[in-house]
Amino acid sequence: MPAEAIIRPRRDADLDALAPTLVAVYERDGYPVEGVADPRAWLTLARPLGAWVAELDGQIVGHVALTEPSPGDDAARLWIDQHRGTPDDVAVLGRLFVSPDARGHHLGARLTETATDEAARIGRRAVLDVMLKDAAAIRTYEALGWRPLGDFNHHHSNDAAEPARAYVAPPVYGRPQLSKVSTGMLDQG
Repeated sequence: MPAEAIIRPRRDADLDALAPTLVAVYERDGYPVEGVADPRAWLTLARPLGAWVAELDGQIVGHVALTEPSPGDDAARLWIDQHRGTPDDVAVLGRLFVSPDARGHHLGARLTETATDEAARIGRRAVLDVMLKDAAAIRTYEALGWRPLGDFNHHHSNDAAEPARAYVAPPVYGRPQLSKVSTGMLDQG
């Protein structure tokens, strides 16, 4: 019998289940580059527009968030500069990850589409940044129709920098269908 997967809004009670999943993703993929000394703090959103979890057979196995841009959001800054927009025109997609044990069910792509749809529903364009080292995530974003905005250095702890690329979501009506995305490409996070 195939696994039952659902995407639903995140609840505060989900943070306890998400924390060890985030640690497992970091151990396997090095995401997030900042590390996960305090997973609950990393998942606590300062400027939330929404957050969702993926469940597989009743177990929480993935997460994505949508936030208002902050002054340090390079993807938002690039989109605003290129389109003469304002911060109210964009929403930042982030905190996306899927448990290594739950990959291959298109959950990363489904979480991305859920957040992208919400951004469109509230009249904003979704943007994100991804570290260049995360090649599988880049391939999937591009397969989903996301367009690059430009490259930059993501600065994190101890003044370290990681090469990154900013992306903008396609208009919701122009998004490729999930069936065209290779299995598991975005499941890395």
